[in-house]
Amino acid sequence: MPSPFFDRHAAGLQLARALRAPPHPIVLGIARGGVVVAAAVSQALQAPLDVIVIRKVGHPLQPELAIGAVSADGESVSTQHAIAFPQPLLQLLFAKAKRDADALDKRLRGGAESLDLSGRAVIVVDDGIATSATMLCALASARRRGAAHLTCAVPVGPADSLEHLRGHYDELVVLIAAHEVPFAVGRYYFAFQEISDARVRDELARSRH
Repeated sequence: MPSPFFDRHAAGLQLARALRAPPHPIVLGIARGGVVVAAAVSQALQAPLDVIVIRKVGHPLQPELAIGAVSADGESVSTQHAIAFPQPLLQLLFAKAKRDADALDKRLRGGAESLDLSGRAVIVVDDGIATSATMLCALASARRRGAAHLTCAVPVGPADSLEHLRGHYDELVVLIAAHEVPFAVGRYYFAFQEISDARVRDELARSRH
């Protein structure tokens, strides 16, 4: 079966066409891959672009299994998989993820301030959703920073994970709600290479100018 999306930029253009953009939105891309998708959305909507850095807190024995997520600005969420862990261990795992998020945020921003979301319509974009922890954390962060209207926008995600997001956004735009098990975001892209810090900085700089 051919991949529905050639790459993240192409997926962003498709996503932009599906969005009913509210007036004067801000587009937030979840680092790193989500920023490339968000940049295409931002350009199509002629809206400001910013990055939001979220680090997944992985299970110590199964790193791909999320027990939570934390943002560079301190927002955190836990999944049902965190229940089995003693609180001191959880604190250590989340603290490490927060340090990683802070370091990545500094590298990507290069001293630039984050955009003020107060009273604004905000479109939170990622290249896909897996467990939903990362997107939940990003939505919670944007809401706490004062976003008045939140749109969650992704090219693809599993239907059950999308259901977990219900109640955390004002609008959901997803191009493909998948039912395959196991699910992998990369299967829906022809080109899905790692995104470098430099690529994210380039996208942010291009948006500013």
